[in-house]
Amino acid sequence: MKKGFTLAEVLITLGIIGVVAAMTIPTLIQNTNSVKFASQFKKTVSTLSQAALMAQAQYDIDYSLVTTDSSATSCGSDTVADGDFTVCGIFNNTLAGQTFYGAYGTNNVKAANGSGKYTFASTKVLPDKAYLVYSLADGSYVGFDPAAKKCGLGAGNVLNAAALQQASGEGEGATAEGKLGSCLGFVDVNGPTPPNKEVTCNTESETVLDPSSSCDVARTGAAMGDIFPIVFHDGVVEPASNAAKMVLSRGK
Repeated sequence: MKKGFTLAEVLITLGIIGVVAAMTIPTLIQNTNSVKFASQFKKTVSTLSQAALMAQAQYDIDYSLVTTDSSATSCGSDTVADGDFTVCGIFNNTLAGQTFYGAYGTNNVKAANGSGKYTFASTKVLPDKAYLVYSLADGSYVGFDPAAKKCGLGAGNVLNAAALQQASGEGEGATAEGKLGSCLGFVDVNGPTPPNKEVTCNTESETVLDPSSSCDVARTGAAMGDIFPIVFHDGVVEPASNAAKMVLSRGK
């Protein structure tokens, strides 16, 4: 009567377990990262929107009433309380635990390989430029265009690709409402930690912000990244691409 396993049987069993683990563990890790990235993005969008609402309540200003470009040399000291009506002024007055890092691609804020800026996948949404970057208390990065000002959507205007392609300040009107091209930015939910890749739809052509177009973002693989395009306007922050909007709406 056989009372145990032979060495060959044990080795074969361990080999099978190893093969199964090698096939399933990467997928499990990607699924975990997907949930973590989505949750952190939702939290950061809420934090940035709360910052504008706090600025409204305390200083009677929000993103639509920002009148001055932000500067890498002055952002560290800008405050709304002192009349610096910049995006940096709002952040410095309302975000606890934030740190201003400077322009992306400079010595303070570099890409994963140690130099250069992000190369964004949806170039129609996010131009590749030296966004000014803050690190929040939870370690996420928030980048925004130094020229962000007068970021008001305006009554009756739809947040879509057309609005995001026109720089704020263009057109008629004191606040150029509905012109949000200079009000774009991004959230990198885990800072300099890889993958440092923009989230995209499974179909690349669906990446731009189009309310009439659907978007499906895979929870694993190349589509799921840790960088999410956003747009600042009025007292809120919203996703600036179909992919980011999809991730925010599903929450996981």
